[in-house]
Amino acid sequence: MSDLNKYRGVIPAFYACYDDEGNISPERVRGLTRYLIGKGVNGLYVGGSSGECIYQGVEERKVVLENVMAEAKGKVVIIAHVACNNTADSRELAAHAESLGVDAIAAIPPIYFHLPEYAIAQYWNDISAAAPNTDFVIYNIPQLAGVALTPSLLKEMQKNPRVVAVKNSSMPVQDIQMWKDAGVLVFNGPDEQYISGLAMGACAGIGGTYAVMPELFLKVYEHFQKGEMEPARQIQNDIDRIIYKMCEAHGNLYAVQKAILAKNGVPCGSVRKPMPALIDSDTAVVEEAHAMIAAAIAKYC
Repeated sequence: MSDLNKYRGVIPAFYACYDDEGNISPERVRGLTRYLIGKGVNGLYVGGSSGECIYQGVEERKVVLENVMAEAKGKVVIIAHVACNNTADSRELAAHAESLGVDAIAAIPPIYFHLPEYAIAQYWNDISAAAPNTDFVIYNIPQLAGVALTPSLLKEMQKNPRVVAVKNSSMPVQDIQMWKDAGVLVFNGPDEQYISGLAMGACAGIGGTYAVMPELFLKVYEHFQKGEMEPARQIQNDIDRIIYKMCEAHGNLYAVQKAILAKNGVPCGSVRKPMPALIDSDTAVVEEAHAMIAAAIAKYC
């Protein structure tokens, strides 16, 4: 087990970066990595939902992580999500991630078929065994995976000494207390509840909107660490309003955020089908959300 104090603060979920033909762009991966490190984030979560992992092949996911690590290794914490919907591919990605020197690997449970808890535990332990020197993070996102982490399943997983944390993206904030009481670190998942997650004991947040406005989340964390709850709450409220605005678009939320980043000089391409790309009427949403972010940064940062 590594020094767990490194898992803290603001850890953006890394976006998939494509070229204009929809292929993985190593150059754009590196550009987004440099951009986020330059903003002062504490780490990057690579290959998760925001990375459109379920729409990418194993080799593509390797290319993404290799290029992130080429820019970020030793500068920020890197957590690589390695789960695929079969054990063999997941183990291959886990071993690859460890060979690159990531700080931790993470995995959702297997999706589609509802497996019994002992089978989910075996799946996670098989993945972890492929990266025996790397911390393991359980990714709890029941609203998408269709399977929820339970206290009994976590207790079983804690027999594995590499299990150090839960990335909790379930909506009830009380779940953070439940996992923390069980003796693991907890990363807050729902971006709209970042301050609430910290208040319930999360050591950090991992979120899909962090990359488009890292300054605001970093400021919330700074105020929280100082016990300045009112300014932290005000910023969180504005963050939520920005998220609500971005969700008004016809296109996928990640397509909106990538368009905002492009306006900041950080091109990431669009999203991969079947996720819906932006349409012409989304331009106004992108413009308004971009302006809201700029105004909030000017106000608070």
